[in-house]
This record gives sequence, structure tokens and C-alpha cells, in this order.
Amino acid sequence: MIHKIPPFVSTMTLLVSVLILSSCSEQYDLLILNGTVYDGKGGEPVVTDIAIKDSMIVAMGDLDNVKALRIINAEGLAVSPGFIDMHAHLEPIMELNSCESHVRQGVTTALGGPDGSSPYPMKPFMDSLQQKGIGMNAAFLVGHNTVRRNIMGLENRAPTPEELKAMEAEIDSAMKDGAYGISTGLKYLPGAFSKVDEVIDLSKVASKYGGIYTSHLREEGLGLFDAVQEAIQISEDADIPVILTHHKAIGKPMWGKSARTLAMVDSARAKGLDIKMDQYPYAASYTSISVLIPSWARAGGQEEFKARVEDPVLRDSIKNGIVFNILNDRGGSDLDRIQFAKVEWAPELEGKTLKYWCEQHNLEPSVENGADLVIKAQLNGGASCVYHAMAEEDVERIMKHPMTMIGSDGRLVEPGMGHPHPRWYGTFPRVLGRYVREKHTLELSEAIRKMTYLPAQSLNLTDRGLIKEGMKADITIFNPETIIDKATFEKPHQYSEGIEYVLVNGGLAVDEGEFKDIKSGKVLRKQ
Repeated sequence: MIHKIPPFVSTMTLLVSVLILSSCSEQYDLLILNGTVYDGKGGEPVVTDIAIKDSMIVAMGDLDNVKALRIINAEGLAVSPGFIDMHAHLEPIMELNSCESHVRQGVTTALGGPDGSSPYPMKPFMDSLQQKGIGMNAAFLVGHNTVRRNIMGLENRAPTPEELKAMEAEIDSAMKDGAYGISTGLKYLPGAFSKVDEVIDLSKVASKYGGIYTSHLREEGLGLFDAVQEAIQISEDADIPVILTHHKAIGKPMWGKSARTLAMVDSARAKGLDIKMDQYPYAASYTSISVLIPSWARAGGQEEFKARVEDPVLRDSIKNGIVFNILNDRGGSDLDRIQFAKVEWAPELEGKTLKYWCEQHNLEPSVENGADLVIKAQLNGGASCVYHAMAEEDVERIMKHPMTMIGSDGRLVEPGMGHPHPRWYGTFPRVLGRYVREKHTLELSEAIRKMTYLPAQSLNLTDRGLIKEGMKADITIFNPETIIDKATFEKPHQYSEGIEYVLVNGGLAVDEGEFKDIKSGKVLRKQ
């Protein structure tokens, strides 16, 4: 604002006025000018300026004439709260603590410890991570599978009362240490051996501290409806908010069935239950090849699995179970839909399919021969695979639901590490480029809400997920006309385009499209 000085004001008065104005004018750390600002709540954007100081958003409005150490002209760019990844595999974070593969997507906060697996004990891990330094904010869930394994190993049975109390004590300890809730992986070991009563009892402990429950459901194929109902029961009986994580309908028999699961979510919410979902924007999943093997066959660990395979009768049962899963579940009824991603004992298979491996062995690519090779792979130490077994119509239907958030299900990665799922590099830009700009599945403001405010609400992050004065300066600035994922299933090690600036706690982690390894992230602990 320009102040006009009346002619009768004396020179001395003018000098004093200038000195007072100078002493009161504040210098900010950073100014973002002329950006199209989406506050995160899903409404219409406004063109305005943002001032940042000491990691906080301290002023908004017309800030043309204020001072700052750095000024960003964001004209023509979208200015959004930093993206919050509701499902991140942060296991390599001690080694990949720059978090570049996530930050380059615009992610400023990620929730780790999903699918039932987490660090434990929590406090020393969190302390060490903060001391080491991280490139984005990281929050954690405590994993049911981790806790069950700590107490019971891979036993296929219900816990004794003493074992249940020991598990409850570990959940309680993790929540006191700052975990944001409990995660389950009921498709994985040893979670697959648990009954719903056990999960409810443990979830009640997390609920007592205001935690959430996220679940890789017991089944995402033929048993999907029962699995969703189980999660709804856990929400009701444990009085805990539930997130159906990486929600999907997998396997050809279930394509199109997301219409029913979403109706189940709506019905539960109408009863007053807090049920939400997160989702990655791809029609292919990623997990261990062991997901094709019946869980009973792997009880007790690898040595017991080997012993069962050596028994002809049990091997036949195991093989039949794998055949069933290839036809009806992750296999998508086609060996070409099972793509190797990480194979430590045969890296030359990475990027290739189970059909290819059959042909390498001069075998007909039948489901039966594929099942034999799955057993061989597990005996060799296992492998990670991409499963192209979902329908695009389900991906888009789930994405449109107002209670669906975005979660990458991506593992921290750097170029050259195996043959990952492209979601590890491209989840958030893919939503904004492919599903907003190209396919018009979502409006831009709604997509941003699913990445920012809705996740922040779900985690009760009161100082993140919105752009307004008094919030932490976690901000992502991108070009809505060019943002796009570049990672593909054939060539996954590619960073996305269109993310111009990323601020993590006010620090520029991406500056004019270039990653800066400043490690301005914080370990977030639930209070």
C-alpha cells in the first residue's frame, strides 16, 4: 500500500514516521506471490500471496510490497497444501532418509507402518530417525502382525489370555510413544491366523488413545464383501475410525463389485461409523509372491513350508490353492498378469512375467505349471510381484467416492533398486495429470482435498493439510497443465514432471523442479 504524505508534515516528522515504519516492517523467510491457491477443503481456488516465516504460514493476501529472503512468483501455478500419503512403506527410511521418491511427488507427510508391519519398539526408532534427519514428515502406525509375531511367532492359533495381554501391552506402549493407530494385514502372516475378536481387543487399546485402524483386508478378491463387513464390525465394536487401505476389487470374478463395497461404506457411515478408504491410482497391485500360496501352508515359517511341500499330499493341496488364486484372485486368470518386481535370487527375472519364466523352462504356460513355479520361487526365498488383476472401472469408481483418500502404497526407492511398481514414483502426479486433467474423473480441488485436508482430518493433524495463517508451511506448487507421472510398468524408475516447488516445514525441498536434500522433515508423534 502507498501512503501519501500531506504537504504540511515537517521533514522531522516524516523522518520519524519512516523510521517507525521501517522498524515495524517484517522480513519473511519466503513469499509465494500470485499463485492460484487451493486451501485443501475442496472449494474454489483464489489468486493470492502467502508469507512464510519460521516454518509457518504467517500472512496471506496482497503482499506485493513486503520483504522476504526469497520470493517465488507462482503465477499460473497451483499452490496446494503438501500432499499427505496415507499408506507409505517407509521401511528403508534409515537408508533413504532424503525421501526423494516421495518428495518429488509433492508429498510432505507420509503415514508408515501399514499392512500390519511397523517398527517396534517405537520410541527408539522415532528418536533415531529424527536425529538422522528426514526429507519429509513421517508418522507411524503400530502393526498388528509385528506385535503378534513378537509374542506368538507364526503360530496358527488363537492367543492365550496371557499372550493377548502381552500384545495389548505392546500396542499400549506404541500408542504412548506416538503411534497414530493400529494397522492390520489380515491377508499376511501371522495376521491371517487371527480371529476378529483378537483384532477388536487390540483395536480397543488404540481407540483409547484416539487412534485409527487401517486394514489390508482379509480378502480383496472373492471374500471381499465379508472382509469389508469385518472391518465395519471392528469399527463398531472397538469404537475406532477405520480406513480400508488400498481399497480395491481384485480378480476377474470381482470386477465391478466395488459398487457394492462402496454401498457398504455408505451404509456404515449412515449409522454413524467413521469408515474411509485410501487408494492408489493403478489397476495393478504389488506384494509378495507368497500371497498366491494358502496361508496355512506357510504357518510356522519357511522351514515348515519346505516340509509340507516335500509331502506329496500336502504339496498337491498347496498347488491346488495356488491354481485357485491365479484363476480367481491376484493372478487375474493369466500368468502374463503376474510380473516379477524384486527377485534377489534371479534379478534377471525382474520386469518379466510368470508366463515368461514358464517359457524359459520350456514349460507350457498353464496355470498348473505356473503354480509349480510359484512354489519354486517361495522355496528360493520368495519374490515381490506386480499383479495386473484389477479393473479400471473399479479404480475410478472408488476414486470418486467422497471418503476416498490417496495413498501410494509406495516404498521409498531410488533409481536402480529392483523393478518397482510405478506408484512408488508417480501416485500423486498421476491422479492430478491422468485422472484430473486428462480423464476428468475428479475436479482439481476435490483431488487436492483427497490428498491434503481429508487425510489431515483423519489423522487429527490440526496444523497441516490446509493453507491458512497459523498452519505449518507444508506446501506443494505444481503446474496443472503439465503435471504427470512418467514411471511405467516397463520403465518404473522415472520421476514425475510438473512439481515445481515443495516446502516441508518451510524449507524448499524441491526448488524450480530440482530436489534439494535439506531434510527439513519431522517425525510426527500423536499427542
